[in-house]
Amino acid sequence: MLDASSTLLVRACRREQGDGLPVWFMRQAGRSLPEYKRVREGIAMLDSCARPDLVTEITLQPVRRYGVDAAIFYSDIMVPLKAAGVDLDIVPGRGPVVAEPVRDRAGLDRLVPPEPGDLSFVTEAVRLLVAELGETPLIGFAGAPFTLASYLVEGGPSKDYARTKALMVGDPGLWHDLCTRLAGLSAHFLRTQVDAGASAVQLFDSWAGSLSAADYERQAQPHSAGVLAGVADVPRIHFGVGTGELLTRMGAAGADVVGVDWRIPLAEASARIGPAYAVQGNLDPALLGAPWPVLAERVREVVRSGAQAPGHVFNLGHGVPPDTDPGVLGRVVDLVHAEGPALRAEARAA
Repeated sequence: MLDASSTLLVRACRREQGDGLPVWFMRQAGRSLPEYKRVREGIAMLDSCARPDLVTEITLQPVRRYGVDAAIFYSDIMVPLKAAGVDLDIVPGRGPVVAEPVRDRAGLDRLVPPEPGDLSFVTEAVRLLVAELGETPLIGFAGAPFTLASYLVEGGPSKDYARTKALMVGDPGLWHDLCTRLAGLSAHFLRTQVDAGASAVQLFDSWAGSLSAADYERQAQPHSAGVLAGVADVPRIHFGVGTGELLTRMGAAGADVVGVDWRIPLAEASARIGPAYAVQGNLDPALLGAPWPVLAERVREVVRSGAQAPGHVFNLGHGVPPDTDPGVLGRVVDLVHAEGPALRAEARAA
């Protein structure tokens, strides 16, 4: 059985890594890989997430191809909502679409509490994966309450989250009850993965960057904290996009590692959040299409900047774009593994 505490990922998350540098990528399991497209052909996204055989195969694909230091559980943040009775679909090219948006208390009442066994397919898939992964740790994940609420209230993706924000400030009682219900669903989703063998978790608050710091602290952070408190026995990564002004608050929600997008250097992010947290990130995904010598130097810059934090997990600043050349990601992994320890040692000694 894997001793997670000895893996490079877990040591980095716990700020005990030394010069070793783990690397994995958000969205590494999926859309950019030709082998993924082959096994998903003709199968809807949410259907694929409910099949342990497919989840296992898709999660393993980037580990086989790249030799990354962690697998990320193949699923979707909307899976717990589907299990809670929400009529939704993942529409290719658009994202989650909710048939009946939640904008009043009647909509909230349609969300049913989780039942024992309603995520049995998740348990089975995680157990299969842990057996296959050997020495590679598995990261479980879930969506944070604010991000889940934004999809439910808007009915799908949004550019400005206007309905979400209006509900949040206009009916704070309903907002609190909605996010409390969603926190329970996300906590249940994460706990299921950890109990089945996941070595770490990541909570995605993808759209929290749309909030002011004050609104995040009042309306989102307490609910994310409730989710993260339920999995304190494993390292917890907390990530959002455009959250440079929220990093300290995201750490305070209960994270061990704060994910950082590409907008600020990791050294600056670490200085903001303090020495009690490791960082994850933060190569700009758009740069994966740049000429290799340019991209390679940007990778080195991320490694050097991350060395100033008490712990660093190399990643992108958001997910792998669908048109990414898998060969480029392979070269990034090879560079991080080959040069990362020396680059970190040099930067830490400077």
